[in-house]
Amino acid sequence: MDKLLVLAINPGSTSTKVAVYQQNKQIFQKTICHDCDSLEKFEKITDQFQFRKNIIMEELDKASINKDNIKIIVGRGGLLKPVSSGIYEVNERMKEDLRNSPIGEHASNLGGLIADDFAKSIDGARAYIADPVVVDELQDVARLSGHPLIERRSIFHALNQKAIARHHASSISMEYEEMNLIVIHMGGGITVGAHYKGHVIDVNNGLDGDGPYTP
Repeated sequence: MDKLLVLAINPGSTSTKVAVYQQNKQIFQKTICHDCDSLEKFEKITDQFQFRKNIIMEELDKASINKDNIKIIVGRGGLLKPVSSGIYEVNERMKEDLRNSPIGEHASNLGGLIADDFAKSIDGARAYIADPVVVDELQDVARLSGHPLIERRSIFHALNQKAIARHHASSISMEYEEMNLIVIHMGGGITVGAHYKGHVIDVNNGLDGDGPYTP
């Protein structure tokens, strides 16, 4: 049981982050940066699937990670229909939505697809996503845009925001669900969330250009 590993995959707009855990201990971590030339040759973001998967496989091989011991693969969740915060097992319906999202394209769509493909190649492995970018916990007032035909949507870096909020709460011996926080994700995109007792009640839309300029 001690040898069972968890593989975490976080595809972003400019990088692919990979980590391997044995129970609560991180035994491998790598941030793979992608230059524009390597990504621009793909017509759609989902076309990057094999390119990014191959890079992950190469890094695991370099680190001598035994893939047969990986039994849980968690990918960053993409542009699905709005969902509550949590962990979801990848299924066929989810994969179809990730390939043909009605909301749009983003590198996070690759997370569940790559996780599922990995899981299918390993006996007994299962694939999940956690806190996808479409987590929607907005208060009704936060949906108002100022125009009756336009409703604000919750699309943001939920995985990173929730993780750092929980980490901060733990560092001061408190529960995330007891706190009110402002959390800012700064990367290829920037989102600023108001966290109220474990729920993100207001946040800028990180996909459609609603918010700060990005790098």
